[in-house]
Amino acid sequence: MAEEPHSFFSVARVEAYTDAVFAIAATLLVLDLTTNTIGEVASDAELWTALAAMLPNLLSFVISFLLLSRLWVIHFQQFRELERADGVLLWINNVRLLFIVLIPFTTSLAAEYPDYVAGRVALPVNFFVAALLGHATWTWASAKGGHLLKEEAKQDAYRSARAGLSAVICGAVAAIVSPWVGSWGFLAYVFNGPLGSLLQRRAARQRA
Repeated sequence: MAEEPHSFFSVARVEAYTDAVFAIAATLLVLDLTTNTIGEVASDAELWTALAAMLPNLLSFVISFLLLSRLWVIHFQQFRELERADGVLLWINNVRLLFIVLIPFTTSLAAEYPDYVAGRVALPVNFFVAALLGHATWTWASAKGGHLLKEEAKQDAYRSARAGLSAVICGAVAAIVSPWVGSWGFLAYVFNGPLGSLLQRRAARQRA
């Protein structure tokens, strides 16, 4: 009996679906601000006080939106180099999207329950797992000699791998320190760019 050929799928369809999920998650983030209504106010002073009370929610929204945007940039850079997708990549990507759509929920936990460990930890862990699965997506695509990559991308596959790995490392640091410092742990992502460049230079020296 002849072996069935391996099934491959259009990258464009996967990318379009993934972009839509990212867009929905970004939209849902702001709904937490709109559902926390200010209520009735009778003066400018009361309005400013009410707005100040929403600052934790606003801060969580800004942090989550920026980090979500960073994850989307990594996704964009990865899929630009893909020639095709297979079933394994589809499901790694689907599981990653599960954690992407959870971000609005874990963001609300960080804003509403910052005094509890679970409230401080949920969002950093969420981002860490999403970044880890993004890195796993590229690792699988570049495995087996780059079996899912465009021909011109195979030579520099390590560069995109290091960019995703730096996000994973920063996410791990943020998750580890979050029980003590909460959302301040996301400052670890400030080092994402320099760390990614360092990892790329180190990989280039090893390949030379």
